Amino acid sequence: MKFWQRVVADAIIFVALAGFYRNSGNFVVTSVWVALGASLVLAILNASVKPFLQLISLPITILTLGLFSIVINAVILQLTSVLVGSASFYFSSFGMTMWIALLMSILNAIISNYFINR
Repeated sequence: MKFWQRVVADAIIFVALAGFYRNSGNFVVTSVWVALGASLVLAILNASVKPFLQLISLPITILTLGLFSIVINAVILQLTSVLVGSASFYFSSFGMTMWIALLMSILNAIISNYFINR
């Protein structure tokens, strides 16, 4: 997928997951514009910070057979929350951040597969 398609897809996923967890308060996105900004920040962090984190954590990623990458994705999402602003885009706990990171990975794989097959 192209850059802007990925940003829009992530924004839609943010809004959908925030709507799903609306009553629990575990994951909150206050508006569509915040979701779009957060997905833009996430894309920039994925391009700049994530490769460095993956390189540093390569031994533990190998030991866990790749499952540590979920923790790296959760750290990137937490950093996104800090940069966007915790008042409008936040997670209730790091466990919830890991859960959202896992769901986003699965949904992004499905969406990317759909666009590749078109």
